[in-house]
Amino acid sequence: MENILDMNIMELRGLLKNGKISSVELTRFYLDRVKKHDQAVQAYLRLTEEAAMEMAREADRRIKEGEEGPLLGIPFGIKDIFCAKGLETTCGSQILKGFVAPYDGTVIKKLKERHYVHLGRVNMDEFAMGSSTENSSYQTTRNPWDLERIPGGSSGGSAAAVAAGLCVASLGTDTGGSIRQPASLCGVVGMKPTYGRVSRYGLVAFASSLDQIGPLARNVTDCAVVLEAIAGYDPMDSTSIPQPVPDYTQYLGKEIKGMKIGIPKEYMIEGIEPDVKQAVAESLSCLEGLGATLVDISLPHTEYAVATYYIICTAEASSNLARYDGVKYGMRVEGKDIIDMYKKTRMKGFGKEVKRRIILGTYVLSSGYYDAYYGKAGKVRTLIRKDFEDAFAQCDIIATPVSPTTAFKIGEKVEDPLQMYLSDIFTIPVNLAGLPGMSVPCGLDRAGLPVGLQIIGKPLDEGRMLQTAFALEKERKVKSVPDRFRS
Repeated sequence: MENILDMNIMELRGLLKNGKISSVELTRFYLDRVKKHDQAVQAYLRLTEEAAMEMAREADRRIKEGEEGPLLGIPFGIKDIFCAKGLETTCGSQILKGFVAPYDGTVIKKLKERHYVHLGRVNMDEFAMGSSTENSSYQTTRNPWDLERIPGGSSGGSAAAVAAGLCVASLGTDTGGSIRQPASLCGVVGMKPTYGRVSRYGLVAFASSLDQIGPLARNVTDCAVVLEAIAGYDPMDSTSIPQPVPDYTQYLGKEIKGMKIGIPKEYMIEGIEPDVKQAVAESLSCLEGLGATLVDISLPHTEYAVATYYIICTAEASSNLARYDGVKYGMRVEGKDIIDMYKKTRMKGFGKEVKRRIILGTYVLSSGYYDAYYGKAGKVRTLIRKDFEDAFAQCDIIATPVSPTTAFKIGEKVEDPLQMYLSDIFTIPVNLAGLPGMSVPCGLDRAGLPVGLQIIGKPLDEGRMLQTAFALEKERKVKSVPDRFRS
């Protein structure tokens, strides 16, 4: 079992099919690893051990009957933001403590149809609001590469669990970078697909015009396999795109010779750590050596992206989170009347960052300020989207750093929300434009912390992104599991 952590899903599928390992043994392997290592990492909020073993036994029964499938019997850790029937879904918040989902979200339903194994629920920033997973109301997840540092957020539990070898793959959500940034900081592969490519039915909403679901995995192959499983049209989500899903694995191993890669000048700004800049530059040279052509491009409205994002996302959060008032979901704190009950429930149930964003969002939507803030932000968003359209007239994909820094120390930016928000400066524009983006490991800094390269594609062009990421992964050979978690 010693090299299980280095196998991709296709290789694991071969072992399962040939009877060299059973899903029960594979599931037990990961559950034992969680029990051994997660006290240090704090990636899991809850294990669903009994359900996992039952799912593994069912997978083994199907394999013996000759059934095949890429995810049949494969153990996942799932971000605590997806509704899964019969399981507590807290979204990292006290206000949803005790809420048991009455139905399966579409991505969970798709994974169940493929007979995956649900190991447990992994940690996240409360309602996906954060870049460090320090905003979880339950625990602070730690970066497996340095336990004194953050894993990124909001899908920090997912990224840390994958990086420490505590599951084969995970699902995360990305509203402003919440898959790509933790993937970069933890040295794993993470993809935010095109807006509408993956159904969000059954996802607890944060900012509805930005939220997207995607995979996190230890390699590009697994990312492609999981994306294919969860993508596709869903009539239960009005934003779902009615387009067929390609076989993403067919793109893996294709040459990138002749591909034009756009390098936006606005992304090589002051403040990027030198080691990040160097790892990105070496990766671009590597892609150039494989036959790609680097093209200088401009995304002139990039400087307005963070401000625009924090108007739009807080406004939508203010609206979406209005439903948590002690009446229908989770926590209720009794008051002298119903208004008092609302106030006390929300005061106790929400954390500091969530309250901050609700207040900001309520302000920008308030009478007399709507046009000045939300209306104007919508116009700037259109300009940012237009920037990408113009850029893609000159290139096939765009490559940038994911984050200006590697993982920072726990507590370092907690009291400075603006510095925390700037962690997502390179990922936010992709969400505003509704484009697909992914992080692929491209090196380590001098302290041994991972650096990610962001690859941005045209709408529904995830295949070409995976093609590029696979080529880079093959050349750079960045290790995916820190040595301390090899045992």
